[in-house]
Amino acid sequence: MSILFKITTLLLSFFLSFSYGQIAHPKASPATSIMQEVGLAKISIQYSRPAARGRAIFGGIVPYGRIWRVGANESTKIMVDTDMEILGKLLPMGIYALYAFPEKEEWQIAFHTNISHWGDGRKRYNPAEDLFRITVKPESIPYHQENFLMAFDSITHNTVNLNLIWASTKVTIPFKVDTDTQMELEIAKQLKENPTAQTYYEAARYLQEQEKDFERALAYLDKALELGGDTYYFHRVKSLVEAELGNFKGAIASAKKSLKIASELGKDEFVRMNEKNIKKWQTLSQNN
Repeated sequence: MSILFKITTLLLSFFLSFSYGQIAHPKASPATSIMQEVGLAKISIQYSRPAARGRAIFGGIVPYGRIWRVGANESTKIMVDTDMEILGKLLPMGIYALYAFPEKEEWQIAFHTNISHWGDGRKRYNPAEDLFRITVKPESIPYHQENFLMAFDSITHNTVNLNLIWASTKVTIPFKVDTDTQMELEIAKQLKENPTAQTYYEAARYLQEQEKDFERALAYLDKALELGGDTYYFHRVKSLVEAELGNFKGAIASAKKSLKIASELGKDEFVRMNEKNIKKWQTLSQNN
C-alpha cells in the first residue's frame, strides 16, 4: 500500500466523520480519571460523573436489584499495577470493568474481566466473566453529593478505601497491598547494588514509619550519617528510632543536633518538632 493511498484514506475518514452532522458537545455526565498511590502500587480509575439534578438516585434512576455501571456512559474501568486484596479476595494486576448491584440494605460489587461492553453491557453482561463479587453495605452521609464521586481515603502504606458517593449514600471498597514484602525486596536490592547515604536513610525511614525492626533502622541511620554527614532529617529520624528503643538520652542528643542544623537552614517546622520532642523525652527520661 502506497504512502499516498494511506494519506488519502486517513483524510477521507477524517472528512467522513463530519458528514453526518455530528457536533461535539459537552456531556451531561463528564468523564474523569483518578489515580492513587498505595505504598509502591497504583490504582487508576476512569469513570463518568452523572448529576442528581433533583432526582431520586438509588431505588430511583439507579434501580435496586439491577446492574449499574458505577457512573454513566462507558463502563467504569479500574486498573491495578500489582496484585491486591479486597475483603479476602485476590485482585491480580490488570484492568477490570467495575459494576454494582445496589440493594437497599447491601450492594454487590463486581470486578468484571470483560472490559469491552459499553455501559453495563445489558444482555451481553455475563456473570461468569466476573473475577469475583464482594458484598458491602451502603451508609447515609450527612450532606448531598450532587455529582457521582469516586474518591480514595484512609490511605496507608498497605491499605486504601475507595468510596463511591452520590446523593446521600456512600459505599466503601477496601483495598490491601503487601507493601512490606515489596519494600523488603526493594531494600535488599538497593543495598546490594551501590547504596548511598540516602539509600540507608530511606530504608530506615520506612522501618520507622512502619514501627518495626528499630535496631535495623538505627544501624541504617548510622550508616547514612557515616556516608552522608550531618543532616537535620537524618538526625531527626534517628532521634525517633532511639526514643522507640527507650534510649531517651540518645534521642535527645540526636534531636538537638537536628534542631541546630534545621535552625541554621531556616527549617522552622523541624525546629518546632525537635523542641517538642526534646521536652517530651526529657520528662520521660526523668520518670524512668
